Parts: sequence; structure tokens; C-alpha cells
Amino acid sequence: MKKELRIKRNKDFQEAFKKGRSFANRQFVVYALQKEGQDPFRIGLSVSKKLGNAVTRNHIKRYIRQAVFELKDSMETGMDYVIIARKPLVEMDFFEVKKSLTHVLKVGKVLKKENSSKQKRM
Repeated sequence: MKKELRIKRNKDFQEAFKKGRSFANRQFVVYALQKEGQDPFRIGLSVSKKLGNAVTRNHIKRYIRQAVFELKDSMETGMDYVIIARKPLVEMDFFEVKKSLTHVLKVGKVLKKENSSKQKRM
């Protein structure tokens, strides 16, 4: 995922927390904020030190970024997404992470309909 598509500034994270809508499952909390005049979506990741050492946290972030990269065509554009990882992610492999992330994005209704039905057939 390109670096310009990531949320880095604390101000942007705080805006998503205050003004965005949130949805969650056991593995993720996702805040989604509609941004006017922004064509692509941006992703911000938060992985707490409670989940493990730096190697473990970077491993989790890599899995999340790859899952978002594979889901990018079916996600709503013009949004900021802040994804917060929860404890059960530590024991999951990539395919479980992607399945869980897909589930939480469907709960939040930010996946486009035509691509989400295509994924079910695979």
C-alpha cells in the first residue's frame, strides 16, 4: 500500500475517532470518516503494545495492510479508515485476518455490494 494512502498525523486519527462512525468484531475496531474532496481512501493502523513486541506488532500491521490491499477495489472511496487491532489477532494467520477484516467492513457497510458477492463464490 502506498505511503500517501496512510493516515500518519495524530490530528487525522483524532478526527476519525471524534467524527467517524465505528463498528467492530472480536478482532478489529474500525472507525470510518467520510472526507469531502478526497478521491482514494486512507488507512490508519493502531496496534497496541499489549499485543506483543515490535516484531509481532509489525507482523500484524503487514497482514492488515495486505488484506486492505486485496480488498481495496471493493471498499468505499473518499473515506478515512482507522483500524484498531485487538488481542485475538496475535494467533491468526493471514487468511483469518482477511476474513475477519472483510466481516467487520461488511458490518460497517463500507464494502461495495457487487464485489462482496463475488468474494463469496471464491
